[in-house]
Amino acid sequence: MALKYFRTLTPTVRATYHSKTFGQSVKASLLTVNFYSTAPGGEDTGTVAGQTVVTERRGSVVTVAIHRPEVRNAVNQETARRLLEELEAFDSDPDLNVAILHGKGGNFCAGYDLKELANHPASLKLEQDVTKGPGPMGPSCFELSKPLIAAVSGFAVAGGLELALLADLRVVEESAVMGVFCRRFGVPLIDGGTVRLPRLIGLSRALDLILTGRPIGAQEALAYGLANRVVPDGQALQAALQLAEQISSFPQQCLRADRSSAMYSCYDAPSFTQAMQYEIEHGIPVIQSEAVTGATRFTSGAGKGGKFF
Repeated sequence: MALKYFRTLTPTVRATYHSKTFGQSVKASLLTVNFYSTAPGGEDTGTVAGQTVVTERRGSVVTVAIHRPEVRNAVNQETARRLLEELEAFDSDPDLNVAILHGKGGNFCAGYDLKELANHPASLKLEQDVTKGPGPMGPSCFELSKPLIAAVSGFAVAGGLELALLADLRVVEESAVMGVFCRRFGVPLIDGGTVRLPRLIGLSRALDLILTGRPIGAQEALAYGLANRVVPDGQALQAALQLAEQISSFPQQCLRADRSSAMYSCYDAPSFTQAMQYEIEHGIPVIQSEAVTGATRFTSGAGKGGKFF
């Protein structure tokens, strides 16, 4: 089936590609924490030996971890393929609301594996039409219909920074380092870095990072809006899980309609009027499906005084 990565006018999931290696989602009990994988063989036993991407399901939240700590979680072709598979599986699973992307072993991701590129350049075959194929880092062209949180520790640089930019929110540890480190070696940003970074932090600040390749720490990233939360070292994943559980607890149709509208207005809307039209067309159906019920709960006393429940 053909790949389809960019938004259409439909309000549902934008990406419709389904890899041959998945298509049967493995259902984990909401009462337990299970490892699972979409690769052939079904549910995992919990071991991570030999796996470049490890996923763990926690109720309606799934964590997706890059597991190549020996190379600071640099992504090779196998890892890129697995990342795309797992995020596509998350997006198509009706029982999952939020995903968390993180790295095992103290680093988020050090970018694409330059040793693989140097030693096997012919093996890297890239599709130039972004509507027909994934990016070098895997899911960079894939636009999720549900929230993704990046839990950033250690290095999130080069293509690793681009993966962090794919997320809706970034929870960053105090000692984390972000930056366009690939500037030093002539490796271009072709996983959305030049597209998403200026949208998130503004063109001037984005060009500062893109042109110099300099490192940026957690506090500066927070001031820029690149980080959404800064937490003590070792706590990014736990903080991201708490944030994901909060987001997952809200009425999901409303949340996804508002998210979709914000994304459309930022990236796709040709005019203010069309952005407003998109917002109302996707918001009105939610009034009957969720807002009336919510209003009834409010009149019964829930959430009054600004309380979250």
